[in-house]
Amino acid sequence: MMEQRRGRSVPVSDGRRLVNELMRQSRRVPLVTLRRECSIAALVEARSNGASRLSWVAIFAKAYGLVAERNVHLRRNWLSFPWGRIYEHPVSECAVLIEREWQGEETVLAAKIRAPETMPLEALDGHLKRFRTEPVRSVSSFRQLLRIARYPALLRRFIFWSTLNWSGYKRCRRFGTFLISSLGNFGCEILVPQMPLTAYLAFGPISPDGNVAITLAFDHRVMDGRQAASALQDLEETLNTTLARELRSLGTAEPNRMPESTLASYTV
Repeated sequence: MMEQRRGRSVPVSDGRRLVNELMRQSRRVPLVTLRRECSIAALVEARSNGASRLSWVAIFAKAYGLVAERNVHLRRNWLSFPWGRIYEHPVSECAVLIEREWQGEETVLAAKIRAPETMPLEALDGHLKRFRTEPVRSVSSFRQLLRIARYPALLRRFIFWSTLNWSGYKRCRRFGTFLISSLGNFGCEILVPQMPLTAYLAFGPISPDGNVAITLAFDHRVMDGRQAASALQDLEETLNTTLARELRSLGTAEPNRMPESTLASYTV
């Protein structure tokens, strides 16, 4: 008879502590999710004909920022302390999830870019490449999050909760007005996102003819389904017009790097 083997306890890594805390803060957020089948054929054609293939995340982040300029609900968030109220931020603050190796495992970390709607696509793409390739400790937002992950649980919980619920300005600067991520390169869609922010934008695989499913999870305390649906419709049009034109206009020059000051700290 084969000897029965027992499992083992696995230490909780810094990355898992961060995810657990974000999920804890998301429990009371009444997120509603909309999914829209979109056609972005004009954008796909412009990107395929370009000198360089810019990141889809950079393209969608800028398009969402442009839509949020016209739809103030996408730049609002709900604050619960000391009383329930809505805060409206003047620009979009884009939080991006980046998977990096840390402590011997793949860890999801977050970086943030302020006002992506004002930045050239090449600059946005350059920042994303930096987040993916430079040493983890050289990216200030990663370093700060990992430091917070090592705080005692009660202190870590208080830091996240107070930042999300006391000051709208600090919340937006430190956590963002929206978060963007995609698993489309794995052929998957994020169907029910969870995050304690006003909006979570995700998109699935993009077919060669430009069909893609775009998902927007939003805080129902801040906006209604009609406003979110209108934003997704506007996003599809913006991708096929403004972003497609910018891609067509790009030359063969090296991507411009925006100054480090354009990157907002993610410290909470």
